[in-house]
Amino acid sequence: MALEIRHLRAICAIAEAGSLSQAAAALGMSQPSLTSLLQRLERQIGAPLFVRSHTGVTPTPVGEQTLRRALTLLVEFDRFESDLLGALGDGPVRLGSSQMDCLPAFVELLDDALPGLDVTVYVEPSSSVLAQGLARATLDIAVIAMSDDQEVPLAKHLGHRVLFSWVPVFVGLPARHRLAGASEVDLADLADEAWIGPPGPEDGSLTSLRAATHRAGFTPRIRFECPNGGGRQLIAAGQAVQLVEPTAPELPGMVVRPLKDDPLRMRLVLAWRKERLTWDQAENVYRAVMTSYTRHAMASTPFRTWWDRRRDAQAWDGLADFFRAAGSSS
Repeated sequence: MALEIRHLRAICAIAEAGSLSQAAAALGMSQPSLTSLLQRLERQIGAPLFVRSHTGVTPTPVGEQTLRRALTLLVEFDRFESDLLGALGDGPVRLGSSQMDCLPAFVELLDDALPGLDVTVYVEPSSSVLAQGLARATLDIAVIAMSDDQEVPLAKHLGHRVLFSWVPVFVGLPARHRLAGASEVDLADLADEAWIGPPGPEDGSLTSLRAATHRAGFTPRIRFECPNGGGRQLIAAGQAVQLVEPTAPELPGMVVRPLKDDPLRMRLVLAWRKERLTWDQAENVYRAVMTSYTRHAMASTPFRTWWDRRRDAQAWDGLADFFRAAGSSS
């Protein structure tokens, strides 16, 4: 079997996802097909690339070496392909984004990231809608937030980069809530609360909430649906609790607290149409998102407190550098 670009993408997807099932979903193929492909690759190489366990997969030493080479080759290939196809025509660059509290800071950096281009910004809580917008060419580039245990498939012809492999999900509480003074909140202690449903339930965010609360021993009572915002006023009024970004500001009447042991997580992905943006342009947007998000995060007391307790955790890998840089400049 001759080695192909798709094989390199499969290796990288497996390492990134940490499981064959999630990697298969990201690649748009079945898990048995991906397992078969990996087994053929390992037979050809003559050594296992990943160690399988009930918790997922981790690269072997040979897998680590193969992964480093594959990432280098894919970056160069994607750069070549994007530069070959990238030819912005008339009309603005249409950027879609999940609802992020750092959005104003991100927008400020866009002019430098895409100099000379007119950029329109579309904010959408549903990651599925953003992915479909890219696939149907109604969007050119998008910042997409996904539940860590759910997969939103991206069209194969799109370029994409993972911004954050995972960030925690926090909870917004009324300032007069009995747990408002805690440094972190056990999800099980919110069993009797009225909840604001997470946005984009078709993306799996509601499924993720229910799965996490099931592990905590209860079923959440979803009393409010606020897909386009407005939920924070209900929290401040003492009528509900809600999952929020870890960088969410503490508004009057509302506090933001980490959840104990991070039972809910999400990841951020940047995806773009290769025929509309070059690799360098996408890289500039990538840097703008990373810079604005990390600066905003480190200016948030709840996030920074959480980060200071976990910043040396191996799970963060190279992403720690972004937060350390943001923290030292704040």
